[in-house]
Amino acid sequence: MKRFISILQFMTRIPINIDTGFDEEFHKTITYFPLVGLVLGVLIYIIGLVSGIFFDSFITSIIVTLALVILTGGLHIDGLGDTFDAIYSYRDKERMLEIMKDSRLGTNSLLAIMFLILLKIGFIYSIINNNLLWTVIFMPVVARLGVIVMMYKTVTPRENGMGNLFIGKASTSMFAIAILYTIILMIGISKLIFLASTFESMMLISTIIILFVFNNLFKKHIYKKIDGVTGDILGCTIELGELIYLFCIYLLLI
Repeated sequence: MKRFISILQFMTRIPINIDTGFDEEFHKTITYFPLVGLVLGVLIYIIGLVSGIFFDSFITSIIVTLALVILTGGLHIDGLGDTFDAIYSYRDKERMLEIMKDSRLGTNSLLAIMFLILLKIGFIYSIINNNLLWTVIFMPVVARLGVIVMMYKTVTPRENGMGNLFIGKASTSMFAIAILYTIILMIGISKLIFLASTFESMMLISTIIILFVFNNLFKKHIYKKIDGVTGDILGCTIELGELIYLFCIYLLLI
């Protein structure tokens, strides 16, 4: 429980006034990444339900998207912007790493963030209109499970950085446990609480497989650019994972 609270404090802006102290094995919190996603997913689902009472589907989709950004403090979306600025600057490796550290936003960053937000709003709008708001619960879950791919048997080109707490630190057992309980949670919640059909539950699980394939391809692409993974790339992977999940729900269930 202590490690779960620690990673929840680290990855979100949810106010939890508990001092968990310093953990020399903080990387073991990787196992709890999908659970952090579940907390976020439940919160944005509740926000979506309440918003739906007062606003139409379009405004509700904006509120849900905004709520997730606020709950995470924009941590991951900042990584998305930095990654697109650096990786698609088409400079050499060292220059890309310098650009990634630069706090200023470039054109690639602004475009990536803008299109990500617009696409999320559009997909969530369609999901709401098809009475599938409950599926947004698993958007942060699947994305945070998927990002473990970027921490499994990877290296970082940087000596320092927050990402170094996790990059290359995910063991096979951590990964397997996270996958197992995520699948159990997704099937259990979808079928027992939302009375989803077996087909709907299986389509939800298929999003994990699709995201794993994408993240492995993305990892190879990043390695060709900078020979490793950084914290910004972890954040970028989470944001892209959420978008891909929504895209899959749109294609498979709508």
